[in-house]
Amino acid sequence: MNLLSSVSPMSPPGLLVAILTLLFMLGCGTAGRGDDDTQGDDDTQGDDDTQGDDDDDTQGDDDDDTTTPSPQPCNGHVELCDRPFDQVALPGTHNSMSNEAAGWLFPNQSYGITRQLEDGIRGLMLDTHYWNDDLYLCHSYCNLGSQLLVDGLAEIRDFMQANPREVLVIIFQDGITAADTAAAFDAVGLEPFLHGQQVGDRWPTLGQMIELGRRLVITAESEAPPPPWYHHAWDFYFDTPYQFLTVAEFNCEVNRGDSDNDLFLVNHWLGLVSSLSNAQTANAWDVLSQRAEDCRDVYQRIPNLLAVDFYEQGELFQVVDSLNGVAK
Repeated sequence: MNLLSSVSPMSPPGLLVAILTLLFMLGCGTAGRGDDDTQGDDDTQGDDDTQGDDDDDTQGDDDDDTTTPSPQPCNGHVELCDRPFDQVALPGTHNSMSNEAAGWLFPNQSYGITRQLEDGIRGLMLDTHYWNDDLYLCHSYCNLGSQLLVDGLAEIRDFMQANPREVLVIIFQDGITAADTAAAFDAVGLEPFLHGQQVGDRWPTLGQMIELGRRLVITAESEAPPPPWYHHAWDFYFDTPYQFLTVAEFNCEVNRGDSDNDLFLVNHWLGLVSSLSNAQTANAWDVLSQRAEDCRDVYQRIPNLLAVDFYEQGELFQVVDSLNGVAK
């Protein structure tokens, strides 16, 4: 329909007004449609909300895709995970079961096995005996102090269960048979943790031992396999002398075993009877680190077990970290 034909004839001014009115109306309609489009744009703002979702989702995806779990440590240090067992130094205690906290006479340590392990000790030297028709941890004379072997082993089991990234060693001065020792290990459920090693075979890394769960190495000074995890100590270790009265007497001579063996035990304590004052002297940084370095230089290999009395005296853990080349 022609809008102009529906109106009566007008004078030019009236016609001009009508044309302007028509243009205005058409413009308003266009503006309304533009507003509708803009509302569509408002829908796009809904897309903006979706964009916010994209941001959130993308952030979540970024977190999932780019965040790498931190490497898990082995014996407290990531750097040790790829090292073979025979290339790692461990802090150890001499006569580990003999401790003041449990009331032992003439103790070698202040604390019992659990506290030692919690504090960072990873090598235990334990003496086994038959006494009172049972199996005990004692030092020479059980009347001076004793602990049932299964109770001591249960402490080790509990620590290993609670700390799945730790590798430990035990050296037994064994006064009981390998079979009786094995029965005690079975009784407390330690067998799944035990590592078996053949003489001459390459040692696994700490990481591999942890992955397999076989992270407890046992040696004994007298007995030998079987069972296959009950290693004869001097087939694998060689050690230094262990009776020194003064710092000047400390040396790195071979005492037992062969210097070609895989593992190196440094016995480091003073006096015929252990004391805190002797430990403070022996375990001081300048004494302990110097001896460890001297022994390393002599055999061109790291001491694998550094064993002391009253480990909390002096700088045992710092010296071991230095030998391993890891941060203190």
